[in-house]
Amino acid sequence: MQELTDAQALKALIDWQAELGADLPLGDVPVDRYAAVVPARAMPSPSAVSAAAGFAGAGQGEPDPVAEARAMAAAAADLAALRAAMEAFSHCDLKLGASQLVFADGRPGARVMILGEAPGRDEDLQGKPFVGRAGQLLDRMLAAIGLDRRADDPGRGVYISNLVPWRPPQNRTPAPEEIAMLVPFARRHVELAAPEVLVLMGNVACQGMLGQKGITRLRGVWDDRPGRPCLPMFHPAYLLRNPGAKREAWADLLALKARLDAR
Repeated sequence: MQELTDAQALKALIDWQAELGADLPLGDVPVDRYAAVVPARAMPSPSAVSAAAGFAGAGQGEPDPVAEARAMAAAAADLAALRAAMEAFSHCDLKLGASQLVFADGRPGARVMILGEAPGRDEDLQGKPFVGRAGQLLDRMLAAIGLDRRADDPGRGVYISNLVPWRPPQNRTPAPEEIAMLVPFARRHVELAAPEVLVLMGNVACQGMLGQKGITRLRGVWDDRPGRPCLPMFHPAYLLRNPGAKREAWADLLALKARLDAR
């Protein structure tokens, strides 16, 4: 058997570490970002999102993260105040392992707001949502119906955010209790951005804003439970993994365009 050269062995080691989720160099001194993080607890069903409101021991003299999030979100009079409130929120341990809060991108006041799931590696590094491969696909999808996050015109512009503003460790799915405590901020974000139409991309956004998951069933069906017309769609990251679903995504984009043209 041929022996590996030093360079090949080093590459194999780096590839192995990347497979384990070590995709971000931290520096010369190792940092255990999980030491202070409370492991996410498994919940039995999507209905646990609402039940998770009391997971922190409310009623026993301990803080209620969901109630505190509601109060902080309600007190935010504008987007800058909301961002400051989210930065100050101390109950979500996801922020301990993230580089920074990822708040929003695009044009506030645009007719369309997109709410995704959570930041990935590129978003965590740049502090903006949807900037990696999935974000590049999203930009092409929006361009196909005449929308652009960089447009100044609110009629063509798009405002983009995520339900979860901090990158989960190794891009794992946010836990129901994490979603529950961040929903008040997401709802207030939508209220302050005041879009005509809200697009919910992926299961986490639907779980938080509609209390439901199962994006293959929900996609393409208009709802108004967030207080305005909303359209669930496949997340671009899902489309990258499942190119065959782009046909349904195109149908949803046409439905979005038709709704905007009719208003």
